[in-house]
Amino acid sequence: MLPATLDDLKVLDLSQGLAGPICAKILADFGADVIKVEPPGGDAARAMAPHFGNDPHPEKSLIFLLANLNKRGVRLNLDDPDGRELLRRMARNSDIVVESFEPGHLAALGLDYAALARENPGLIMISITPFGQTGPYRAYQSEEIVTYALSGIMSISGMAEREPLKHGGMQSQYEGGLSGAVGALAALYARDVLGEGQHVDVSLHDVVTSTLVIHQPMYGWVGAVQGRRQPSGNSYGHVQPCKDGYFIWQTGGGAEWSDIAEFFGPEALKEERFSTVAGRAVHGEDLDRLVIEATRDRTMHELFRTASEKYHMLFGVVQEPADLARCPHLDAREFFQEVDHPVIGRIKVPFRLWTMPETPAVYRRPAPLLGQHNTEVFGDSLGLDARRMETLAARGVI
Repeated sequence: MLPATLDDLKVLDLSQGLAGPICAKILADFGADVIKVEPPGGDAARAMAPHFGNDPHPEKSLIFLLANLNKRGVRLNLDDPDGRELLRRMARNSDIVVESFEPGHLAALGLDYAALARENPGLIMISITPFGQTGPYRAYQSEEIVTYALSGIMSISGMAEREPLKHGGMQSQYEGGLSGAVGALAALYARDVLGEGQHVDVSLHDVVTSTLVIHQPMYGWVGAVQGRRQPSGNSYGHVQPCKDGYFIWQTGGGAEWSDIAEFFGPEALKEERFSTVAGRAVHGEDLDRLVIEATRDRTMHELFRTASEKYHMLFGVVQEPADLARCPHLDAREFFQEVDHPVIGRIKVPFRLWTMPETPAVYRRPAPLLGQHNTEVFGDSLGLDARRMETLAARGVI
């Protein structure tokens, strides 16, 4: 087996939900020994749909399965003094702690970064929360749609003269996890230089706001505001139907307007009124009608291949999960990974975010069952004997 990039790294994942677990999973995928530390009732993500077979079983959440691949797992009650002492012992020999508690929660338990770093000065803590550890919003509650609204992303999403729209899915959580992993690697490099760890504070609000890479600087420089998309006219692009789905296209790239008109077919598209951006905006409804009529009997993937390969157009198709599962490009890049899970069986999940031929991401184990590695971690690693573990288990500590 090829060597792993992070195979000497020890990580405690105290986080719940998606952002923190994704951060820790990325480290695990590249070899870190990540221990998922869950409360007695388990990570809240175990209750998050979708569940395999629509069965709301704590071991069947597909979100939990995806976000916790390659980790070992223990159950530990941090509200109990013995539970907190076990965590301190684990943290003494760890490189990174990932957490997502409300700011101040770990301090109240005596488990914040300052307390843990006194016993392990090289420790790095990654805190991923909705608004970060500082600022007037730090204690506010949030959800995906709140983050998108406050970050400004919703202000540029959707159609002009309609209400702003939220992006689908839980992208702020995923972006937060990626940012946390980058912060962890930067802090590891800094530790090699400075000889000590540090507390990395990730705010999902900051992360999503930072994706306004054009719109916010444009406002700061010239006071201009980017509006939402116009309902017709396709110089910039909006979704249109074809025989078996939807596609999106826009001018630019390597294609001239004459190429685009030839691709779609109608002679009317070669008229002078469509040859400029301004003309296409004025005659947008006619443009859309001609394009829709020309593509109603053509399949989206045939359109995609021809537009991309022959005409070098900026062209995409709206792929659904079934399309992605059989996407030849993702398959060629080995993006998906088949996972054998002891409860739900074999399933294919997104896995490889980038390729590193010498030290690639490697699948080693499925997401842990609740408390699956208690004996391995508390007994073999921390040296608790069987009687002590039985006593702690009976009290609900582990």
